[in-house]
Amino acid sequence: MGTYEDVTNRIVQAIETGAAKPDGWKMPWHTAGGGRPVNVLTGRTYTGVNTLNLWMDMQQKGYASPVWGTLRQWNEAGAKVRRGERSSLVVFWKDLPKKADGDEEDGKRFVLKTSYAFNAAQVEGYETPEPVAVPHTPTAAQALVEAAGIDVQYGGGRAYYHQTLDYVAMPRRSDFFTDAGFQSTLLHEAAHWTGHQKRLAREFGKRFGDQAYAFEELVAELAAAFLCADLGVSNEPRDDHASYVANWLQVLKNDPRAIFTAASQASKATEYLLGFAGENAKKRAA
Repeated sequence: MGTYEDVTNRIVQAIETGAAKPDGWKMPWHTAGGGRPVNVLTGRTYTGVNTLNLWMDMQQKGYASPVWGTLRQWNEAGAKVRRGERSSLVVFWKDLPKKADGDEEDGKRFVLKTSYAFNAAQVEGYETPEPVAVPHTPTAAQALVEAAGIDVQYGGGRAYYHQTLDYVAMPRRSDFFTDAGFQSTLLHEAAHWTGHQKRLAREFGKRFGDQAYAFEELVAELAAAFLCADLGVSNEPRDDHASYVANWLQVLKNDPRAIFTAASQASKATEYLLGFAGENAKKRAA
């Protein structure tokens, strides 16, 4: 079994487990705390499927620190990985030289490579720095949406993005039980907004249940999770999204590369929106 299948099967299992929780459905991206995983040497956040994979290991193994690094990187940081510790998978794409026959449309080929990282909880000689408070307000999502210039129309009974008219519809804040529920929902719809043809040009599905629709919803779910982590917003599961799970699972099981693409698109949507908050709010990929 290859890397795509290994990672996809692991995420599928986490989704199936989260959907069956007796106290309410919860996906692996709903339990992330302390921000996105960060590299010990570069200080940059891991992005795409690496965020999900490292989040899952943090949850399953009880790691409190978001700091990760390879064996070499921990050595360079003056720390030592304890004997017997098991690593976590990290993937990256390496571009290869153009073939002599010039068949590639863009002149480049990319191949998936793997690396292995250890959490700060697995090393000796490293003191995890005090977490830096994420600068946010009770209206962090609204501030970001306003900075992006998104047309948000409040009122009505449900949240959605209208692709044709290019606006986000949202219930009023008073219609939500919690502020976190309001903000995480707003970030989900803002993620849809980034997919418009004049922005990141993602393919939207036409109806609930089709492959493109399910894929776009997964992209928005992941982007909202990344944004919540960066803005310090609790990412609350939405009951109306529980019905999407079967379609997400179908997409992932049909194509083991789908979660890699969805997570990559979610990272692009995240960085696109954070770009409106100024250079200090940006976090570039590790």
